[in-house]
Amino acid sequence: MTPPRTYLTTTIPYVNARPHLGFALELVQADVLARHHRRRGGQVRFQTGTDDNSLKNVLAAQAAGVAVQDFVDANAAKFVALADPLSLSVDDVIRTSRDPRHREGVERFWRACADSGDLYRKHYEGLYCVGCEQFYTEAELRQGHCPDHGTRPQRVSEENWFFRLSRYTEALHDLIASRTVRIEPAERRNEVLSFIAGGLEDFSISRSTDRAHGWGIPVPGDPSQVIYVWWDALGNYLTALGYGTGGDALRRWWTEADHRIHLVGKGVLRFHAVYWPAMLLSAGEALPTGVFVHDYLTVDGRKLSKSGGATVDPAALVERYGTDPVRWWLLREVPRVGDADFTLERLVSRANDELANGLGNLVNRTVSMIHRYRNGIPPVAKASAPDAHALDQATRRAADLIGSALADFDFRRATAAVWDIVDEANRYINHVRPWELAKAEHGEHGEHGEHGEHGEHGEHGQLDAVLATLLRSCHDIAEHLAPFLPDAADRIVRQCTPVNGKLPAPEPVQRRLTLPEPDGRTAANGS
Repeated sequence: MTPPRTYLTTTIPYVNARPHLGFALELVQADVLARHHRRRGGQVRFQTGTDDNSLKNVLAAQAAGVAVQDFVDANAAKFVALADPLSLSVDDVIRTSRDPRHREGVERFWRACADSGDLYRKHYEGLYCVGCEQFYTEAELRQGHCPDHGTRPQRVSEENWFFRLSRYTEALHDLIASRTVRIEPAERRNEVLSFIAGGLEDFSISRSTDRAHGWGIPVPGDPSQVIYVWWDALGNYLTALGYGTGGDALRRWWTEADHRIHLVGKGVLRFHAVYWPAMLLSAGEALPTGVFVHDYLTVDGRKLSKSGGATVDPAALVERYGTDPVRWWLLREVPRVGDADFTLERLVSRANDELANGLGNLVNRTVSMIHRYRNGIPPVAKASAPDAHALDQATRRAADLIGSALADFDFRRATAAVWDIVDEANRYINHVRPWELAKAEHGEHGEHGEHGEHGEHGEHGQLDAVLATLLRSCHDIAEHLAPFLPDAADRIVRQCTPVNGKLPAPEPVQRRLTLPEPDGRTAANGS
């Protein structure tokens, strides 16, 4: 039987400034799904990239006094470099201004939609937000301002190419309502269906070359126009697979893949769940099977934004606090629906309470007790561990709970299933009190050889069974934790795997973190 094939993509961000934590959230979520599917035997392609051909990038380069390509290259490199600090298992990265696959694919896609009779040119006047790179109607604005950026859109009047989105109204509704194109969570699906029910209008898919400052991909056969950045950017999901340049990747990862999943923020849902499927229908290509939507990260209630001033640098955050605390906060704190407000206090508290005190303490106590009571040699249980039902149950049900949660794009619920094992294992230690079994075995009754006077099912046998159960639980935790915290999982495995018959000396799985001092100094240790 052929393993299921999954194509996972993130959005490709504008590179008008350094990356912020909001994009790191999407990268980490995609990485968890990619690792999860791989560990279950699936074939996975995890793709990300950068959106270089935006007017926002041009204006930011001009403000910085730097040539556009140089500016874009420098910032794009910072996005690509996130793979290492965030421990990402990315398979491919596409840059829309540099990658030779992209322009040819975008041009081919344009011609495919033109051949379907869905492109036409007309004069248009409207309110355009450069920050969103989209037109708004008066009704969509908030007191005349962009609902996302708080700025007044520019009034633009020019002749552009348009796409016949209205032609696909009924088809899109049916595809989404039937979940042929599955949108998660349900609140976002309902939002899209409501938008479609309000009536779909054709939308502009080009900009004058003058207004675009000559930056972008020219419209095939019309050098006076540049292809709209969103049309250009959405095409990356195909162009990175050789759409336009050939090869087998398009068939393998798009046309015949079992799952084609886009991870997106709620601010770009309309583009991915309405415009993009309609464009694919026009071009005669397969549709995404899933659009998984996350809400915003905020700081002091303000949406994280590269241009809006509210930002948190994920690379700097990892450098100070470590990869695992940052990934863990993103996966444990961010709800399935609703924005999440980031603070250093929450990051440090979550890492200390769970990674250091909960997980780290469990592994350290287990390895330390095996060293203390069995000279570091992992015991072999010759009897069932006493009172281990709750721990066994948490372990047995974890895989199914994690699988169903991730299928629903619910990272909080998935990590909670892992954490149930940690909690039960710590409760188990406090309940069975291995140190008292050791005291009864060697202290109260003296030294009596391998099993003492109580035999293998007495205190000695019970202690072996308890220690073996705890060590197995640590391995189980590492196995289930690996998609979420691959680095921590590797450290647990190293701690709990014998070398030449003995476990390594115990070392912290996660060091405790501290907040910066008022003068900016910090004693925080990374993982």
